[in-house]
Amino acid sequence: MGRRYARESTMKLLYQMEINSDFSNNIINMFIENNKFNLGEIEYIEDAVKTIISNLEEIDFHIKENIEGWELHRLARIDLCILRIAIYEIVYREDIPVEVSINEAIEVAKIYSTDESSKFINGVLGGFVRRRDKNE
Repeated sequence: MGRRYARESTMKLLYQMEINSDFSNNIINMFIENNKFNLGEIEYIEDAVKTIISNLEEIDFHIKENIEGWELHRLARIDLCILRIAIYEIVYREDIPVEVSINEAIEVAKIYSTDESSKFINGVLGGFVRRRDKNE
């Protein structure tokens, strides 16, 4: 099905893990076993989730830096998961163009969250990229 399906599935898995406060490999394995994915999708989901969990402090720091007037714990969990995936792609996946990561995050937010969320996510990710580019 492709990368978008893998992103949406990653978001659903991260959301499930966040809600249940269970970030174990067992949850990842059960999720993959209970859904139909091709090999590329499985590789993306596993890499994304494991990298995000391993680097959660750093990823959340980047989000916190760019959510002026908000606290991380006040964000909608779905929006937080979408932001984490986009930051993961921008920071850890050189094979995915930054513009694609941002656009995909906005599109996933339009499907699973609110109209305001897609604008919010665009602003947070735009701020992150500008700050990152300025510091490089």
